[in-house]
Amino acid sequence: MAAACTDRLDALLNHFPVRAHLFHAGALCGITDFDAPDHGGQLHLVRGGALDVVHPGSPPLQIREPSLLLYPRPMARRFISDAVDGAVTTCANLHFEGGTSNPIAGALPDVLCLPLAGIDGLDRTLALLFEEARSEYCGRREMIDRLFEVALIQVLRHLMETGRLEGGMLAGMSHPKLRKALVAIHEQPAVDWSLERLGEIAGMSRSAFATAFHDTLGCTPGAYLQAWRVRLTQKALRKGQPLKLIAADVGYGSEAALSRAFKAQSGMSPREWRQSQPA
Repeated sequence: MAAACTDRLDALLNHFPVRAHLFHAGALCGITDFDAPDHGGQLHLVRGGALDVVHPGSPPLQIREPSLLLYPRPMARRFISDAVDGAVTTCANLHFEGGTSNPIAGALPDVLCLPLAGIDGLDRTLALLFEEARSEYCGRREMIDRLFEVALIQVLRHLMETGRLEGGMLAGMSHPKLRKALVAIHEQPAVDWSLERLGEIAGMSRSAFATAFHDTLGCTPGAYLQAWRVRLTQKALRKGQPLKLIAADVGYGSEAALSRAFKAQSGMSPREWRQSQPA
């Protein structure tokens, strides 16, 4: 068995990358409404000015210092700023590969607001991003898009290193012991992982590992492994790969075994699920 990688984000971003696309750079004055997009999320960098953010059914979120607003999923909102000076923002649409099955998008809250100054290393990325946003250099848009993606990785690092999130996959990735087992699952999904082996990788007893895993992620290690394998199966199905080959890649001995796990996880057979996806 190959040694598991220790990079908590490497397998996640390799299997389920996130792409960013700039859609606004400049001041937003007065009232600006954002309808929920058909899919994906958005990232807003508030560089200056006061901004109130209104979400339906919630009190306004007041931003009074340079901050980052992350929406991993479609969500309607209203920005309210000074009618003359406005709030200076740089914004990007986010495409999470796999859509609703993307584990990164699924592990984040509906909205995340963080002061820019509190995220280690982000200042250097943003200095270059904002310089590009003001420029007319060739390749400007592609450069900005890639820098948004770098900024998002730095945000994910920050969330894991500070343990800000309670429950779910990213909370497990923040855990000093559980994260080792999660990386092993992500890197080597075809392995016949036992509770004992995962506990050994985490440096915990079988029972202590099972309890900590359930308390932190809200599911059993077996259920998490099945969900991860099904996510990888969905990714492969989108690419047109045959189920027989996928089964071996994700740790099932036959198409029938994978189909049973797939239906238990998604409520549909692989064929039904593939037919339900947009062309």
